Amino acid sequence: MTLKKDIVVTGLGVVSPVGLGIEAFWTSLCEGRSGIKKLSFYDDPTLPLPFGGEILDFDPKAAVRPRKSLKVMSRDIQLAFAAADQACEQAGHQRQAFDPDRFGALFGADIIPCELDELAHPYRDCIEDGRFVYDRWGKAAMADLFPLWMLKYLPNMPACHVCIAQDARGPNNTLTLGEVSSLSAAVEAYRVIDRGQADVMVCGGVGSRIHPTLLFRYATMELSRRGDDPAKASRPFDVRRDGMVNGEGAAAMVAESREHAESRGAEIFARISGCAMGYEPAFGEKPLTGSAIRNVLRGALKDAGLRADEIGCVVAHGVSTIIDDRREAKAIHDVLGDAPVTAPKSSFGHWGAASGAGEAIVAAQIIREKVIPRTLNYEEPDPECPVNVVAKSNQPLKKPNVVVLSHSQNGQAVATIFSAP
Repeated sequence: MTLKKDIVVTGLGVVSPVGLGIEAFWTSLCEGRSGIKKLSFYDDPTLPLPFGGEILDFDPKAAVRPRKSLKVMSRDIQLAFAAADQACEQAGHQRQAFDPDRFGALFGADIIPCELDELAHPYRDCIEDGRFVYDRWGKAAMADLFPLWMLKYLPNMPACHVCIAQDARGPNNTLTLGEVSSLSAAVEAYRVIDRGQADVMVCGGVGSRIHPTLLFRYATMELSRRGDDPAKASRPFDVRRDGMVNGEGAAAMVAESREHAESRGAEIFARISGCAMGYEPAFGEKPLTGSAIRNVLRGALKDAGLRADEIGCVVAHGVSTIIDDRREAKAIHDVLGDAPVTAPKSSFGHWGAASGAGEAIVAAQIIREKVIPRTLNYEEPDPECPVNVVAKSNQPLKKPNVVVLSHSQNGQAVATIFSAP
């Protein structure tokens, strides 16, 4: 679907393992800092994989308003709220309030697991002689749980809290599509503006894969075992990669029609020149071929009216697993040739549903600053990953179009192209 309106980016926000706020985040990426380390809340050496991209120094009391809202906000909601608030502030919403009926939100989210200490008492009340008695659960849970407990963990609540705080009364939606959730949400937000249903949308995502519940849930996936040197664990496209590294984060951007942005004198960081979504069915033992990745890359180019040789950089999904990296690299090479590639997960890990939003922020910043930050830990190329990885040092952006790519192990893929204003 070709966008009829000119959609631009006027605000960016991020809460991440490598920095709180866009300036700290970008500085860390450009200086090659890693946010992957031993997790602070793990003190049991027998637990598996006690490292990842953890957000430190985040103070929800300073980031969330009104403060009383914290009682119905899980950590994921707090992170999303903070990222969206940053983006709206940078876009000038606090100084020039948007028409609330023409302002909305679209977020990507995933499972938001309950904090373990909230369930501890109900579980203990159901234990008898060392066994869990299921018949007691309803009564025990209702007696011990906070009455509004469920509101803290519904995946649609980040977008709801953002709209409440920003007085955004326009379209409000949440997509839960695994790894492609947040980039898909951004694409739908652009289309909401394009359809004339809103002038401004705050879009992005939030996700965590380091919560204990999710760490154990994903323990059977292809995860890195480099616990002796966590900062070296995430190695997208490197021949010695041994699996992905989990993390947590939230990112948001303010997108609006160019007409609306210019009418209020807003600074424009980038424009959305093309986007595409696709799917490759994954049946049983049949492996994915990467056809959906190729299709969305071609579709985004067509949507933007660009040739492959006009792409200055690809912000890759780059999860650091053997098969996924090879599939992605071959698709990028087949469609975009030797376009420079950077893989930010090497710095901050896999945020699950929020990864695409985080990498979209990177893409917008590359356009804004005209610099491609290097991929960490890329030391020896994998011959089966034929991509031009930016590794030893940052590189200047030579062509003003940046592709951000997101895909899932279920076969979904999304691509968006950010271009110079």
